[in-house]
Amino acid sequence: MPETKHNPDSSPGRFAPHIVLVVVQIFFGTFPIAGKIALRVLPSTGLVTLRVVGATLCLWLLRYAVERRSDEAALRVTPKDFLQLVLYSLLGIILNQFLFIKGLSLSTVINATVLGTAIPVWTMIFSIALGYEMLSKRKIIGCALAALGVLYLINPFNADFNPDTAQGDFLLILNAACYGAYIALSQKMIKRYGALTVITWIFTIGCVATIPIGGYFLADTSFADTNVQTWLAVAYIIIFPSVLAYYLNAWALERVVPTTVAVYIYLQPLIAFVLAPLILGEQLNARTGLAAMLVFAGVAVVISRRQAKVSNLEQIDANQ
Repeated sequence: MPETKHNPDSSPGRFAPHIVLVVVQIFFGTFPIAGKIALRVLPSTGLVTLRVVGATLCLWLLRYAVERRSDEAALRVTPKDFLQLVLYSLLGIILNQFLFIKGLSLSTVINATVLGTAIPVWTMIFSIALGYEMLSKRKIIGCALAALGVLYLINPFNADFNPDTAQGDFLLILNAACYGAYIALSQKMIKRYGALTVITWIFTIGCVATIPIGGYFLADTSFADTNVQTWLAVAYIIIFPSVLAYYLNAWALERVVPTTVAVYIYLQPLIAFVLAPLILGEQLNARTGLAAMLVFAGVAVVISRRQAKVSNLEQIDANQ
C-alpha cells in the first residue's frame, strides 16, 4: 500500500503552522519575564548554560521516546550534514545567545528591541539569496507594517544610540543577522531530517561552547540565595522558550517559507507588553492597541497571498 502523505496546505492543516508560530512567540515573548526572575541570582552567561544544557537533555529524552515508538529509526546525520549543523548551532544558539546578552549589557533594552526588528529583514535577505523565495512588494510591505507597529509600541525616540552604546548596538545587529541567517539556512536541513533531530543536534553542539563559558561563571555563583521561584523560572525557560519554542519553530519552518516564520517575531514585543500588566503590574494604553493592529496587519499581508494561492489550488482540485 503506498504511503499517504499529509498535505500541510490542506484545510485546516494549512493554518496549523501559523497557529504554532503564534504559540512560539508567546513562549519567546515570556522569556524576558522569567529571565528577569532568574537573573536576580544567576549570572547571565550561567543562565545561558543552564538553558542550553537543560534543553539538550530534554530534547534527547524526547527524541529517545519518539524513536522507541516509531516503526522506523531516525535518519542518521551524515558527516557533511553534521558540519552544517555546527554552523546552524553557531548561528542559532551560540552566537544568538551570547551576542544578545553581551550586547544588551552594553546597550539598552529599547535599543535591543529596535535593532531586533531587523531579524525578519535579514531572514528575507538570506532566504532570497539562497533562492528559497522571491522578493515581492507584499513581503516588503508586510515586514514594514509589522516593524512600524513594534517601533511605535516602544517609541524609538527613547532609544539612545550614542558612542557609549555603539559596541553593544553593533553586537545586537550581529545577533539579528545571525538569527536571521539561521532561520533561512536551516530550512533545507529541517525538511531532510525533521525538526526534532535537527534541533536536538544544534542544542547538543551548542553545549560544547556554552558549558566552559557558563560553567566558569556558575562556579563563582553562590546558590545559597536561590529559591523555588528561581528554579521554577529556570525550568520554565528550559521547557517553553527553549525546547518547545525552538522545536515548534523548526516544525513550522518545514511547512512555510522562512520569511513567514520570521515575520511572527514582531509579535514578541507586543506579547511582552500585553503580559506585563498581568505579571509586573504595568498599565496598557491606546498605543499598545494601535501597535497591535499594525503588527497583525503586517503579518496578515505577508501570509495572505500564500493562503489565497492554496485556496485557489484546492478549488481547482475540487472542480476536477
